[in-house]
Amino acid sequence: MKHNFKNLNIWKLTIELANDTYILTDGFPKNEEFGLKSQLRRCSVSVASNIAEGSSRSSNKDFNRFLEISLGSLYELQTQIIISSNRSYFDLSKLENIENKIIELQRMISGFQKTLKL
Repeated sequence: MKHNFKNLNIWKLTIELANDTYILTDGFPKNEEFGLKSQLRRCSVSVASNIAEGSSRSSNKDFNRFLEISLGSLYELQTQIIISSNRSYFDLSKLENIENKIIELQRMISGFQKTLKL
Protein backbone atom coordinates (compact mmCIF):
# COMPACT_ATOMS: atom_id res chain seq x y z
CA MET A 1 0.00 0.00 0.00
CA LYS A 2 1.51 3.32 -1.07
CA HIS A 3 1.43 6.37 1.17
CA ASN A 4 1.68 10.00 0.14
CA PHE A 5 4.78 11.05 2.07
CA LYS A 6 3.87 14.74 1.87
CA ASN A 7 0.79 14.02 3.99
CA LEU A 8 2.72 12.19 6.71
CA ASN A 9 3.41 14.20 9.88
CA ILE A 10 6.61 12.22 10.40
CA TRP A 11 7.90 13.39 7.01
CA LYS A 12 6.90 17.01 7.68
CA LEU A 13 8.79 17.00 10.98
CA THR A 14 11.87 15.45 9.34
CA ILE A 15 11.91 18.33 6.86
CA GLU A 16 11.85 20.76 9.81
CA LEU A 17 14.67 18.80 11.43
CA ALA A 18 16.76 18.93 8.26
CA ASN A 19 16.25 22.71 8.03
CA ASP A 20 17.16 23.09 11.70
CA THR A 21 20.28 20.99 11.14
CA TYR A 22 21.39 23.16 8.22
CA ILE A 23 20.90 26.32 10.31
CA LEU A 24 22.69 24.76 13.29
CA THR A 25 25.70 23.72 11.21
CA ASP A 26 26.05 27.05 9.42
CA GLY A 27 28.16 28.26 12.33
CA PHE A 28 30.48 25.25 12.48
CA PRO A 29 34.22 25.89 12.10
CA LYS A 30 35.74 25.74 8.63
CA ASN A 31 37.74 22.61 9.53
CA GLU A 32 34.44 20.71 9.96
CA GLU A 33 33.26 21.49 6.42
CA PHE A 34 33.88 17.89 5.33
CA GLY A 35 33.57 16.36 8.80
CA LEU A 36 30.73 16.69 11.26
CA LYS A 37 29.04 19.52 9.36
CA SER A 38 28.73 17.46 6.20
CA GLN A 39 27.81 14.29 8.07
CA LEU A 40 25.07 15.99 10.10
CA ARG A 41 23.52 17.49 6.99
CA ARG A 42 23.62 14.24 5.02
CA CYS A 43 22.20 12.34 7.96
CA SER A 44 19.29 14.74 8.47
CA VAL A 45 18.43 14.63 4.77
CA SER A 46 18.63 10.84 4.86
CA VAL A 47 15.91 10.63 7.50
CA ALA A 48 13.39 12.50 5.35
CA SER A 49 14.52 10.87 2.13
CA ASN A 50 14.09 7.34 3.44
CA ILE A 51 10.55 8.07 4.56
CA ALA A 52 9.75 9.48 1.13
CA GLU A 53 11.39 6.57 -0.70
CA GLY A 54 9.76 3.97 1.53
CA SER A 55 6.33 5.49 0.99
CA SER A 56 6.55 4.59 -2.69
CA ARG A 57 6.99 0.89 -2.00
CA SER A 58 4.16 -1.45 -2.83
CA SER A 59 4.03 -3.16 0.55
CA ASN A 60 3.96 -1.97 4.14
CA LYS A 61 6.74 -4.46 4.91
CA ASP A 62 9.04 -2.65 2.46
CA PHE A 63 7.94 0.74 3.80
CA ASN A 64 8.70 -0.42 7.32
CA ARG A 65 12.26 -1.32 6.27
CA PHE A 66 12.81 2.28 5.14
CA LEU A 67 11.29 3.56 8.38
CA GLU A 68 13.85 1.42 10.24
CA ILE A 69 16.62 3.05 8.21
CA SER A 70 15.18 6.47 9.08
CA LEU A 71 15.21 5.58 12.77
CA GLY A 72 18.83 4.47 12.49
CA SER A 73 19.71 7.78 10.87
CA LEU A 74 17.95 9.63 13.71
CA TYR A 75 20.07 7.84 16.30
CA GLU A 76 23.15 8.61 14.23
CA LEU A 77 22.12 12.26 14.01
CA GLN A 78 21.51 12.40 17.76
CA THR A 79 25.00 11.04 18.42
CA GLN A 80 26.61 13.54 16.05
CA ILE A 81 24.67 16.41 17.63
CA ILE A 82 25.97 15.39 21.06
CA ILE A 83 29.55 15.17 19.77
CA SER A 84 29.19 18.62 18.16
CA SER A 85 27.79 20.01 21.39
CA ASN A 86 30.71 18.55 23.34
CA ARG A 87 33.02 20.36 20.91
CA SER A 88 31.12 23.61 21.71
CA TYR A 89 30.15 24.13 18.06
CA PHE A 90 26.82 25.65 19.12
CA ASP A 91 24.98 27.01 22.15
CA LEU A 92 23.55 24.42 24.57
CA SER A 93 20.05 25.91 24.22
CA LYS A 94 20.06 24.73 20.61
CA LEU A 95 20.97 21.22 21.71
CA GLU A 96 17.78 20.85 23.74
CA ASN A 97 15.57 22.08 20.90
CA ILE A 98 16.98 19.81 18.22
CA GLU A 99 17.33 16.82 20.52
CA ASN A 100 13.68 17.16 21.54
CA LYS A 101 12.68 17.03 17.87
CA ILE A 102 14.82 13.96 17.33
CA ILE A 103 13.29 12.17 20.32
CA GLU A 104 9.78 13.14 19.22
CA LEU A 105 10.47 11.80 15.73
CA GLN A 106 11.84 8.54 17.10
CA ARG A 107 8.61 8.14 19.07
CA MET A 108 6.39 9.12 16.14
CA ILE A 109 8.08 6.82 13.64
CA SER A 110 7.95 3.90 16.06
CA GLY A 111 4.26 4.58 16.64
CA PHE A 112 3.58 4.84 12.91
CA GLN A 113 5.30 1.52 12.33
CA LYS A 114 2.80 -0.11 14.69
CA THR A 115 -0.08 1.08 12.48
CA LEU A 116 1.32 -0.68 9.41
CA LYS A 117 -0.18 -4.10 8.86
CA LEU A 118 2.85 -6.21 8.08
